[in-house]
Amino acid sequence: MGGVAADTVRRAGFAARIVHWQRSAGRRDMVWQGQRDPYRVWLSEVMLQQTQVGTAAGYYARFVARYPDVRALAGAGLDDVLALWSGLGYYSRARNLHRCAQTIVREHGGEFPRGSAALTQLPGIGRSTAAAIAAFCFDERAAILDGNVKRVLARHRGFDADLTQPAAQRALWVHAEALLPAAAEMPAYTQGLMDLGATVCTPRQPRCSVCPVAHDCVARRSGRTAELPLKSRRMRRGRRAHVLLWLRHGQQVLLVRRPERGVWAGLWSLPQFDDVPAALAALDGWPGDGEALAPIEHALTHFDWQLEPLRWSLPARTGAPLLRAIAARFDASRWLPLADALTMSLPAPVRRLLASA
Repeated sequence: MGGVAADTVRRAGFAARIVHWQRSAGRRDMVWQGQRDPYRVWLSEVMLQQTQVGTAAGYYARFVARYPDVRALAGAGLDDVLALWSGLGYYSRARNLHRCAQTIVREHGGEFPRGSAALTQLPGIGRSTAAAIAAFCFDERAAILDGNVKRVLARHRGFDADLTQPAAQRALWVHAEALLPAAAEMPAYTQGLMDLGATVCTPRQPRCSVCPVAHDCVARRSGRTAELPLKSRRMRRGRRAHVLLWLRHGQQVLLVRRPERGVWAGLWSLPQFDDVPAALAALDGWPGDGEALAPIEHALTHFDWQLEPLRWSLPARTGAPLLRAIAARFDASRWLPLADALTMSLPAPVRRLLASA
């Protein structure tokens, strides 16, 4: 058999093994599986970016109960969408979902485009997400290449180019496209790659003994599973510390909307300061008394964040003019009853802090 024919057989064999494994040993209990509705596939794919399956499942169920289709999501207020997303993190995903839903309704009559190329033109839908939607819903032969799939393919092929480099990314895309099976097998193949990367070909301690493509995996044979995929640039984690000023008057709390850029962009939170002296200076002789609460350690993608809550309780006799004056010190602020504040789009650490009251 010639080299080209042998390579064709090897590639077909890879896809066939993935499909067979998925149907016999792949994941079966995820609430979004078996969907042909592009709205629900899209929603699950976005939620699974940077989020574990167990965490995403509960949010997915609540989300589709509130917004069962793309028109319902497009018609929702952004604050309501962000509030439902609260705790899932990476809030730009929720803003992009909302903006994309509105684009689909406004420009496509509420129907998702049926091809991956057209899907990538929508806000917040990248090449891999578009391919997943097209593969699951329209049987399109389109390759996915999320983090898990990059790991599976790089290890299996022994692909040792640096995936932080655009040329290496392009080469791996070409390889991923060359492995695609027939259109009818695309849903099982796509799900199988996802399942394999999530449950078997894991970043550390991969379970090669149960991997359906282990026998011709270059990384396994050469003992390089810990090394591949190769990424030369490793983001160094930073550390930050800030003070959150928890101003309360009886059962009311002062919330401020965060800027549209940066961490927790557009969410409601507590006024933030660099340190306790800066927070106390902002009080500017206001009546009441304060207490420093236990620091909160919050881990984000690129840094660890220590948040020190300073709770300041204004006297019950504080009148409306002073409350308005206090709110005017902060941009985009409002006094809210605590129960109402807890329904707002709050970051998870702030929600837990206020709920502790």
